[in-house]
Amino acid sequence: MTQRRELTSAHWGVYEVDRREGQVRGLKALPEDPDPSPIGLAMWDAYRSPLRVRRPAVRLSWLYDGPGARPELRGREPFVELEWEHALDLVAGEIQRVRDSHGNQAIFGGSYGWSSAGRFHHAQSQVHRMLNAVGGYVRSVDSYSLGAARVLMPHVIAPMDELMAMHHGWDVMQANTRLLVAFGGIPAKNAQVSAGGAAEHRVRPGLAGLARAGCRMVNISPVSDNFDAPAGSVEWIPIRPNTDAAALLAMAFEVVHAQRHAASFLQSHCVGFDAWWAYLSGQSDGVAKNAEWAEGITSIPAPVLRQLALDMAGTRSFVNIAWSLQRADHGEQPYWAALSLAAVLGQIGLPGGGLGVAYGPANLMGSPHPKFPGPTLSQGRNAVSVFIPVARIADMLLHPGARFDYNGASHVYPDIDLIYWAGGNPFHHHQDLNRLARAWRKPSTIVVHEQVWNAHAKMADIVLPATSTLERDDIGFATREPLMVAMKAVMPPPGQARDDYAIFAALARRLGAGQAFTEGRSAAQWLRHMYEESAERARPLGVELPSFDAFWSAGEFRLPAAQRPVVMLEAFRADPVAHALRTPSGRIEIACAQIAGFAYDDCPGHAVWQAPREWLGAAAAALHPLHLISDQPHTKLHSQLDFSVYSLANKVQGREPIVLHPDDAKTRGISAGDVVRVFNARGACLAGAVVNETVMPGVVRMATGAWWDPVAVGEALALDKHGNPNVLTCDQGASRLSQGCAAQTCLVQLERFTGELPPVTAFDRPALEPLDRSRMPL
Repeated sequence: MTQRRELTSAHWGVYEVDRREGQVRGLKALPEDPDPSPIGLAMWDAYRSPLRVRRPAVRLSWLYDGPGARPELRGREPFVELEWEHALDLVAGEIQRVRDSHGNQAIFGGSYGWSSAGRFHHAQSQVHRMLNAVGGYVRSVDSYSLGAARVLMPHVIAPMDELMAMHHGWDVMQANTRLLVAFGGIPAKNAQVSAGGAAEHRVRPGLAGLARAGCRMVNISPVSDNFDAPAGSVEWIPIRPNTDAAALLAMAFEVVHAQRHAASFLQSHCVGFDAWWAYLSGQSDGVAKNAEWAEGITSIPAPVLRQLALDMAGTRSFVNIAWSLQRADHGEQPYWAALSLAAVLGQIGLPGGGLGVAYGPANLMGSPHPKFPGPTLSQGRNAVSVFIPVARIADMLLHPGARFDYNGASHVYPDIDLIYWAGGNPFHHHQDLNRLARAWRKPSTIVVHEQVWNAHAKMADIVLPATSTLERDDIGFATREPLMVAMKAVMPPPGQARDDYAIFAALARRLGAGQAFTEGRSAAQWLRHMYEESAERARPLGVELPSFDAFWSAGEFRLPAAQRPVVMLEAFRADPVAHALRTPSGRIEIACAQIAGFAYDDCPGHAVWQAPREWLGAAAAALHPLHLISDQPHTKLHSQLDFSVYSLANKVQGREPIVLHPDDAKTRGISAGDVVRVFNARGACLAGAVVNETVMPGVVRMATGAWWDPVAVGEALALDKHGNPNVLTCDQGASRLSQGCAAQTCLVQLERFTGELPPVTAFDRPALEPLDRSRMPL
């Protein structure tokens, strides 16, 4: 009899539990995964780290002097450890105080997901459900990864979640695509992740298959090593960062100018081409957006760009746009320009042709498996209508009552007195962290659920210890992945850590909303309920799930393969009337009357070139002459597991690596392994120099995710000792349309650090003190 294997799931993949002689020894890669990620293997040791939060803890001044006391000491002050009942009473009392004094619109429910691959113990769903049960909260919309695209794309083609779930399968690409042009590469390191756990990592084998099939692959990017195809199979065309829109506009111009465009497709499936052509051709402003024009902006030689455009028109071609392109000033423009170029080529909806948004950022894209609605936890109804774009949290805290534009409407920033955060780390993913730290002083109370003593926990008033993925039962599932996993707890929680659900259930009971939050179910009963709901939704799609008991006993369920190849927008191409898009016209909007009607000067009604505020073609580059690319790390997801052995081994003298070109290193007297100071007008950080030619001259690259470690919390220009690039990035919206994150628009300078090297303290626990009851307020 074959022994059933024991599986668990994390964002980096599905892993097999290594249990020998009744003892768990660690995790193993899934045998059938063609390219397993090593990140998740480090979970076993990391989650047993001394950095785990083991007991509820409250910042000293807040506990003894009351809400709002000494907010400038957040991140600097000792914590007092409490018993759970005391801590829960304090949190429930604060929620009630703010509700009574200011209303629920003064509560911000912060969460950025990614805390669990399990579909029940998903902190974002849990915190929103609890806050909705007690009257609602101010929410955030969109994401740091896709702020501009999530707002733009529904206007012009389809919502991003729909587009991502319908990409061609890699098998379709390999059989049909003859020319793949990627703006910003196709990095396997980014595609290590999937929201519910990747059972089959596909990027490297997918690109290898394209190479074997003879597909020509072109990488238009400031860096060369972000396209994980076999060596020698990719052509690299360096491009000045943040100028991709200009290159795409010129490629479209050259195709139309040569009369190689798909006129019938533009007429039958698109609207607005004539208005866009008036801009491209220079009829509207006297400037033809040809390859010579683009060369002066992008640094790509005009003959190279023109020939590539014509080559795309002459074969089955596909343009892929990395998410990083829209994470920039005017970030909507490269996405709109890429869609418009793909429409001009007329191959959208053909197998292996069209547009990708994108292969590389996550494992979802390229899956051959069918889309299937997995288990989800309802968040309930939010009675508060107020919201902010996710990347505008510092603006909200610094400027309550100020107006902001977003997606065609004017809104007002709320006045927040309580932040409740579970899932994610704002002191990793937000921009201009020194500014955020000053904004963080505004609320009277900040409550967080955390597993480890990172900067997010240290900057809170009340820290409640949460369990990790390996310490609780759950169901692992991700869209278009083949496995559903029964994630059984494999290790006990450290100290007094509790599941988010248990914490919120206790709070909801104290606030008179226990039934609304729990519906009378335990965590185990919720797993069964969610699974059975999912089974009902799956049945009409031809997917028959086993009973919950059978699934839980087996430990996994492999979903059936798709009955036919997945071809992106195939039905729309076949019949644009019967399968109309959900855009205002039902077609692809090359020019969008709705967006034009918003009258935004920084996002007009069709794709344009607008110079970013900071770029290598601007006068500002004289002071800070290097463009900083802050990409996703290969050793962690965002800042998760930065304290793991796998992540720490990647550091240079304990700092995050920064890659620079040999020419830039030579002019600054920098050698590989040196600690360097990276700085601009917003801040400075230390990093470890890596010198090679994978970046073009004038460009440096430093991954995000190093735990923020400032010399002085909240002070202007405070030096980060560890290498977090978000002390340097600009905290501004991509445009008035989206207000998306613009982190990739960033100029810096670099110098060898010659002073006494400060120790990294990011992984130090704060001082923890016992409760002194004599100091408690009456």
